[in-house]
Amino acid sequence: MQLNEYEKAMLSGAFGRGRAEALHQQIQVGEFFDAPDFVSVSQVHMMADTESLGEAGVAYLEDLAALPEKERTVLVPTVTDPRGIDLCRYRRLKQCAEWATLEQRTIDALQRLGILLTDTCINYQTVQPPVYGEHLAFGDTGSVIYANSVCGARSNFEGGPAALNAALTGRVPRYGYHLNERRRGTHLFEVRFTPRDWSDWGALGALVGQRSGSYWSVPVITGIDSNPTSDELKHFGAALASYGSVPLFHMLGVTPEALQDALSLFEQEPPPAISLQDGDVEAFYRSFGRHRGQVDVVALAAPQLSLLELQRVAGILGDRHVHEGTDLVIATSPEIKAACDRLGITAVIEGAGGILLEGVCFYQMYARETGALNGWRHLVSNSAKLVNIIQGYDYEPRLATTQQCIDAAVNGRLD
Repeated sequence: MQLNEYEKAMLSGAFGRGRAEALHQQIQVGEFFDAPDFVSVSQVHMMADTESLGEAGVAYLEDLAALPEKERTVLVPTVTDPRGIDLCRYRRLKQCAEWATLEQRTIDALQRLGILLTDTCINYQTVQPPVYGEHLAFGDTGSVIYANSVCGARSNFEGGPAALNAALTGRVPRYGYHLNERRRGTHLFEVRFTPRDWSDWGALGALVGQRSGSYWSVPVITGIDSNPTSDELKHFGAALASYGSVPLFHMLGVTPEALQDALSLFEQEPPPAISLQDGDVEAFYRSFGRHRGQVDVVALAAPQLSLLELQRVAGILGDRHVHEGTDLVIATSPEIKAACDRLGITAVIEGAGGILLEGVCFYQMYARETGALNGWRHLVSNSAKLVNIIQGYDYEPRLATTQQCIDAAVNGRLD
């Protein structure tokens, strides 16, 4: 890889051991992907939940945090993905004090590195949305696909260590979705139904992801007959990335790189269009089967809920109360949680017996162990991403509309 004088100095240790090691790791990644050089990034979104970090990962962060301040402080604005524990509410979920201790150690280390503890996967809705052409180092798959597709920014999937390296150096290797040629369409989809709920948008994203199925796939979607909202695109992209490992899509007439015609998005003649219809979406819902009897937990998360989503949830709940045998668990960002407290939304949800968590996401908070501690197995959610992931944590999930989810929480079953 070609290094400029600044990068050569960093690699030589002129700016400290931590930055030199970070750049060395990035060179190894860049050489693997045949990157010619580095590109500067303007912001970083870092995944670092404690379940993934473990003792070794936390100790590594603490080692970096012990360096002199000028050697350890991140060079570009860096924010965090959801944490593993809501320190104010973990006891209500019967979670272990040991997990909370590990969480606090992680928080202390990250703060010493100059990282902002935003604890959100929807940083594009709550912190600072990227702008067209901006180079980023984002970690969460949902945040990456939203930034690339909806905002027209540029990022690869950067796991926790890679994102931390980018924060310490201000650089990422120039490969993948930082390059124009990687952003060309590879698959063409024609949508022949109208999504009506966030769960429908997630189901559509899942279907596209299943039929794309590769990190280097770039699906082009046509047939969307109205302008989707931010929350609709959020659910669509999060599910697409979850089911297909895809970091970028183009939606004709909606996303900024697809405002003209579909053919211009392809390098060559586009492949035959894949048609997606009502029956495909209905079959996707049915693929999760049906719960017999009790619904143990209704989980609204992955992605965290926006303020508008939470307002709707509170409106559907009204003056009803969650069933005594069912838990309603909702996750949002700390900033949105504070707004919900101020606007009375938290009071409605928790007055009904729900739990509004801040700064966490359901599958990142020791989901298997927490499920066992609370007797959760049959789960209902409006998130296609969540029902996909949570199957690996010993749950039997169902995908349902937002209205059906709240009704299930109140009735204790899904009709």
